[in-house]
Amino acid sequence: MNRKLAVGVLATGLFVAGAGVSFASANGNVQAAASWHKIPTLSSSGVKFKNGYYKFEAPGAKYGAFHWKGDLQDTSAGDGHNVYVQVKVEGYSWNRYNGKQKKTVHKDYYTYDGAARYTSDAWIRACRDRGSFHPDNCSLTKHYKR
Repeated sequence: MNRKLAVGVLATGLFVAGAGVSFASANGNVQAAASWHKIPTLSSSGVKFKNGYYKFEAPGAKYGAFHWKGDLQDTSAGDGHNVYVQVKVEGYSWNRYNGKQKKTVHKDYYTYDGAARYTSDAWIRACRDRGSFHPDNCSLTKHYKR
């Protein structure tokens, strides 16, 4: 009889411990595993993306997204052209995040594939929009892997 009681108490303890871990994960502690990494300054004629950082969010947290942030700067204020950052994740085309002419703006975004559990590959670059008749000029494209 005592053996059955001991097994029951042990099983209950394991169940409660598992529920506690599950609750902590659902509470957002999964996110603590993701850490920030530096993006080197991305620049081309008229544009600069500086103070950049990225991280891949944990699966199940923030869609497992490629989370990036930094300062987008128009370095040729008198040229009349806007600047932007382009980011893409595997299987999708480029997403465009516009800056402001003659200013530096802070960007902080999540880019992800809504159909996937998490993002594995991401690309980022900074560009200057030169209008309809001239091709845009962009920095080198940086590729990051989870």
